[in-house]
Amino acid sequence: KWKSLYQIQKERKRIMRETCSKYKSNNRRIITPYHVSRIFVEDKYRVLYCEVPKAGCSNWKRVLMVLNGLASSTKDIQHNTVHYGNYLKRLDGFDHKGIYHRLNTYTKMLFIREPFEKLVSAFRDKFEHPNNYYHPVFGKAIISRYRVNATKEALRTGSGVKFKEFIQYLLDVHRPVGMDIHWDHVNRLCSPCLIDYDFVGKFESMEEDANFFLHLIGAPQNLTFPKFKDRHSNEERTTTKITQQYFAQLSPSQRQRSYDFYYMDYLMFNYSKP
Repeated sequence: KWKSLYQIQKERKRIMRETCSKYKSNNRRIITPYHVSRIFVEDKYRVLYCEVPKAGCSNWKRVLMVLNGLASSTKDIQHNTVHYGNYLKRLDGFDHKGIYHRLNTYTKMLFIREPFEKLVSAFRDKFEHPNNYYHPVFGKAIISRYRVNATKEALRTGSGVKFKEFIQYLLDVHRPVGMDIHWDHVNRLCSPCLIDYDFVGKFESMEEDANFFLHLIGAPQNLTFPKFKDRHSNEERTTTKITQQYFAQLSPSQRQRSYDFYYMDYLMFNYSKP
């Protein structure tokens, strides 16, 4: 079993490297703190984890906290502790020497997810539930720019953004409000053409990949990757079928442009065109 998982890793890394050398200029740029700002550090087991939102990141942070001795079990760690507790160090918090030492000696990993599914998952999480950051900051800007005859109430709260409006915002080169890590490219978040990741896991094979990774770093036997859904746990996870329902609301040209927008992620991580 391990043997086939090794092969899968080898293949994923090969595709990633080939895509990089084909599409990215080969002059090795200097790695700056900006490039490593999404990378979390676990010094005990020497792990660097690049956070990709909506691809199991809350549970990965729980695992890192347990590895680090900050908690005895992943079950005991609340969502807010994970994301706002600042228990885990980020790589950009170290000096130049500290950053390079860890990049050269630690096991670097990232977990990714099919780009459209990741996008729909982010949309459902941030816009279909009360949210005191995404509605006023993104919702208001999106509704005022893309909704004809928006009501005063919608403009005041920013709630009720429709998927089609969200996509209009995403594809607009003159976006009324900037990008967000929840729908940015993995390519931009984790700089895989600059940082040579040792392990590339996929959300779609999370359990198998995650437990293989834990085996590789020599994690305690009783530590397995948690299966629970972190937020809105009574709601169905975003599946291919749910993703198709959302994309059915778009015109063919919007669907094509959305694919073009995530083209590098599709290519680099070998997801087939939806």
